[in-house]
Amino acid sequence: MNLDDTSSFIEIDSQDMLSHIDSLPGQLEAAWELGSQLALPEMSAIERVIIAGMGGSAIGADLVAAYISPFCPVPVFLHRNYALPAWASGSNTLVITSSHSGNTEETVSSFEAARENDCQILAFATGGKLAELCRASEIPLWQFEHHGQPRAAVGYSAGLLLAAFSRLGLIPDQADAVAETVSTMLTQQAELRADIPTRNNLAKRLAGQILGRWTLVVGADLLEPVARRWKSQINEIAKAWGQFESIPELNHNSLAGLVFPEEVFPNLMALFLRASAYYSRNTLRSELTKTAFMVEGVNTDFVDAQGSIPLAQQWTSLHLGDYTAYYLAMAYGIDPTAIPTIEMFKDQIKGIN
Repeated sequence: MNLDDTSSFIEIDSQDMLSHIDSLPGQLEAAWELGSQLALPEMSAIERVIIAGMGGSAIGADLVAAYISPFCPVPVFLHRNYALPAWASGSNTLVITSSHSGNTEETVSSFEAARENDCQILAFATGGKLAELCRASEIPLWQFEHHGQPRAAVGYSAGLLLAAFSRLGLIPDQADAVAETVSTMLTQQAELRADIPTRNNLAKRLAGQILGRWTLVVGADLLEPVARRWKSQINEIAKAWGQFESIPELNHNSLAGLVFPEEVFPNLMALFLRASAYYSRNTLRSELTKTAFMVEGVNTDFVDAQGSIPLAQQWTSLHLGDYTAYYLAMAYGIDPTAIPTIEMFKDQIKGIN
């Protein structure tokens, strides 16, 4: 498909996923503002935070945890499962449950475990069972309005979290960082929109590089969750296979796998996300790892983050990945919104007790 002929996008993208991607900068800004205004009771003596969520709701937690790790004084854990680990108990533990629909069974299970364990709780949802449980138990609920797939609400899941950490006094105020990040995203977006021709549109060119190939996205530090996001967007939007790896962990295992099967390497595309905010040794590791992949016949490329501050670098990288996955879906001629295999699985497991 000619990605500069956008007339067919409307037929393929029947539920207008493109508009959700276009609106991400505004969504992040709106989520920060909403989180700065919603009611939040006093929560003191927090010694640890565990964030429970799945899929698109969990990725926002990944992003925030990676971003704040250099300056947040308490440990932050991500929980993608049922219930809670045994140590998540008592009033010194804050459990944040995040579910777009409010009905994610794993997250609801974590919420119920947090109540049983006498944890402090804050919930994010658009409604559903989680909202009902919060109202019945008088537990603070940060309810937001969003119509669409959870993966298209990453600005809410991350923006609300960032506001919560700031208001709880766990991190410095992020108002200026959010404002600069949104501005930088909008500047970058001007060159990524669908009406920008391929020769000037990095996302379209990256989609062309990925087309027909198995994709590996590699990130470090604050871009490790961005690499995960690229992978999941390639899966869900383009219905294509992909995976992600993190540096430096990749150098201690996956690098040894660049031997067999040789015949698949020309069909692999390894994208190395890169940011000036990286720890210096991870920048070096990215460069050396890319070279190692290239020597073994793997197609490789660097994808450099835009922006002068870490938060902007994280979100411009993420936004570029969303556009890339979208254009890949258009190149394959596949609906970027529908996820029939996931919906089928959800229906199957709901019917089994």
